[in-house]
Amino acid sequence: MQLTSEALPRHLASGLKSLYVIQGDALLLAIEAADSIRAAARKAGYTERSILIAEQHFRWAELKNQAQSLSLFSERRLIDLRIPSGKPGTEGAAALQEHVASLGDDVLTLITLPKLDWNAQKSTWFSALEKHGTVINADDIPLDRLPDWLAGRLQRQHQSADKATLEFLASRCEGNLLAAFQEIQKLGLLFPEGEISYEKVQESVMDVARYDIFKLTEAMLAGDAARYAHVLDGLRAEGTAAVLILWAISEEIRTLGRLLQAALGGTSLRDAMRDLRVRRDKQGLIENAARRLKFPHIERAIGHAARIDKTIKGLRNGDIWDEFLQLGLRFARS
Repeated sequence: MQLTSEALPRHLASGLKSLYVIQGDALLLAIEAADSIRAAARKAGYTERSILIAEQHFRWAELKNQAQSLSLFSERRLIDLRIPSGKPGTEGAAALQEHVASLGDDVLTLITLPKLDWNAQKSTWFSALEKHGTVINADDIPLDRLPDWLAGRLQRQHQSADKATLEFLASRCEGNLLAAFQEIQKLGLLFPEGEISYEKVQESVMDVARYDIFKLTEAMLAGDAARYAHVLDGLRAEGTAAVLILWAISEEIRTLGRLLQAALGGTSLRDAMRDLRVRRDKQGLIENAARRLKFPHIERAIGHAARIDKTIKGLRNGDIWDEFLQLGLRFARS
C-alpha cells in the first residue's frame, strides 16, 4: 500500500500495521510522518523503541536480534530503522527481505529512507517492503499544489487567506517546505484566527525561496516567463556562477533539439525520451516543451547560448544576466 504524507493521519486513526516505510525528499513531511507513527505506536502500547542507523559498517544481524529479543518491561516494541543512503547493499537487502517476511503483531517496524530513484524502487528489497508494508511518500510539494498545501496548514491554526495571498506566499517559499512551515507558524503567532489579508502576509513573510538552477530550467521548459525571471534574480543575488547556469540551460536545450530531430525522423517523443534516458520526473515538462516548440526555435536558442558562453569568457561584450533573461524568454508561452 502507498500513501501520501497528508493521508497518513486518517490511515493511522483506523489502526496500525506492522511495517511502515517513509521515503521522499521533503524532510519536513518525512519528520512529521515518522513522528505521527511513533505517537500512534506509543498509544497502542509499543512502549519500547530501538533505533538502528544503517550507515557504513552497520551489522545487519542487529535487525534480526532486535526483532527476536524479549523485554522484561514491554511486550511490544518499535524498531526505528534509518537508512540514510537509501542503499542497504547486498547483505542489507537480504536482511530486510527476511525481516518483512516474518512480521508479527508484537514488533512494529518503521523504516526511513531518502527519495529513491526509479531503479531502487523496482529493486527486490524495496518491492518486498512495499508488498508487506505501507509506504508513505514524503515528496516535495510542487509549486502548482503549494497554495492548497499552505491553505491546509493555515486551516489547522484556524486561519485562512485568499487565492492571491496563498500564491504570493507559495512564490516566496518555493523549494523550501520547512521554511514555508515556519512562515505559517509565524503567521499564527502574529495574527488572530480568521482571514489574513494580502498586505499583512506581504509585510511579514521573508523571501525564503531556495533558488536553484534546476528550478530555473523547470520554469524555462514550462514557458513560465515570470517564474523564470524570479528564479534568475534569486540566483544572481546568491552569486551563482554563470557558467553553471549556462551548463544547465544548455543541457535542456540540447535535449529538446535531439528530441525534435528524432521526431522529424519519425520517432515518437516517448521512444526518443527513453533512448535519451530523460528522467521520469522531467518527461512531462520535456514532452510539453517539445510539442510546443519547433526545431528552428531550438537552433536559435543554441546559437544564443553560444554567444553567452563567449560573453562569460570575455570574448564578447554584453550583460550576461540580461542575456540569460532573453534566452529564457525565447521559451515563454505565446
